Amino acid sequence: MHKRIPVAEIEVDNAAGFIPEIYKIYAPEHLPVGVSFKDGAADCAALNDWWTDRSIPASRFGIREALETLQIPSTKMLLVRCYGLSLSDQYWICPDGSGLNWDEVNFFNNDFSDDIGDILFGGKRKTGALNFSTPDSTSDGNLKKRWKIINGKRCLIKGGSNPFRQQPFNEVIAAKIMERLSIPHIPYTLMWDNGAPYSVCEDFIDEATELIPAWRILQTKKKSNNTSVYTHFKECCEALGIKGVVPFLDRMIVLDYIIANEDRHLNNFGAMRNAETLEWIGMAPIYDSGSSLGYDKIPAKIRSGRDVVCKPFKNHHSEQLKLVSDFGWIDFESLSDVGEVIKEVLSSDGAEEYIDESRINAITDGVEKRIETLRQSTLLERPVQTDTAEDDVAEDIAEDYTMNML
Repeated sequence: MHKRIPVAEIEVDNAAGFIPEIYKIYAPEHLPVGVSFKDGAADCAALNDWWTDRSIPASRFGIREALETLQIPSTKMLLVRCYGLSLSDQYWICPDGSGLNWDEVNFFNNDFSDDIGDILFGGKRKTGALNFSTPDSTSDGNLKKRWKIINGKRCLIKGGSNPFRQQPFNEVIAAKIMERLSIPHIPYTLMWDNGAPYSVCEDFIDEATELIPAWRILQTKKKSNNTSVYTHFKECCEALGIKGVVPFLDRMIVLDYIIANEDRHLNNFGAMRNAETLEWIGMAPIYDSGSSLGYDKIPAKIRSGRDVVCKPFKNHHSEQLKLVSDFGWIDFESLSDVGEVIKEVLSSDGAEEYIDESRINAITDGVEKRIETLRQSTLLERPVQTDTAEDDVAEDIAEDYTMNML
């Protein structure tokens, strides 16, 4: 189902959590983006890939213990039990003969249970039956996260990885930098729970819209071997009719250089569309920038600038910057207080347990140095956009924090 629109009649293996067969297609235009429809049939393998991507990854920190507590063998079973409902789009599974309807089950207009979120955050299983009706079962990524309704708003709460727990602070810093550069973005705030920092942001998707990750967009068209990922993404967007792609990518690439983002994988940005008309709204505001600012490195490594990986298009930020078509929009004067902003955020009450002064200074110096390098390069010469398949990211996957999370 796509909201109230029947899309396909499928079989779901409840034990394994996969789709063995597609019986009938009712609305091929409403199939998930990247699932092809040819000669009257949908690509079942592609539909299963999409379905699997909706589930919590097996690499999520604490998921093994959570599954043991829930007495469930895999995260795909959680997906089945919440009907695949999400707070990122409008797709769901309606069991035959259940009598369920969108207005009764969607999480945009109805309350949802905290049971699964509590367990994902390390809580004990409550007595009695668990309520599996929650969008926590369709949240991606490897960091600890959950959805909560706060003051009537659907909010995503997300933790950080050991030993510095820095990602929540980084989200706030990145948002403040984007605010100064007038880059469309999602605002973040900090919250503390049991002495640990978490980032909080409101859901920017509502009942009328949905987020389509870049990874799904790339599945709509086959890429030739000599075409770069960047060019392929632009071509896919052009074919779909998504507007404003190049200016968006310019801003995202510049931001990621400034904050030394290491995990802008293809599920960490995307486009928005109307869920009913399927009309493309444009690129989504930038979100999920936490794995940056040397989040897992010691101060000496942060200062050196070595070992900083890059995504989603190139392996190195210096190469990815060459994809930018225009730097004229950057207001360097607006970034003059960024060092003070970073120090203020990283000196929040409670942060000293994880982040010391040496680390704060290394992060601040690194950002200010990259801003100045960028400023000088745009002043001294007119950058020329270049793009080849060289230095392309070979395998675009989310960062695995399994070894250093708490």
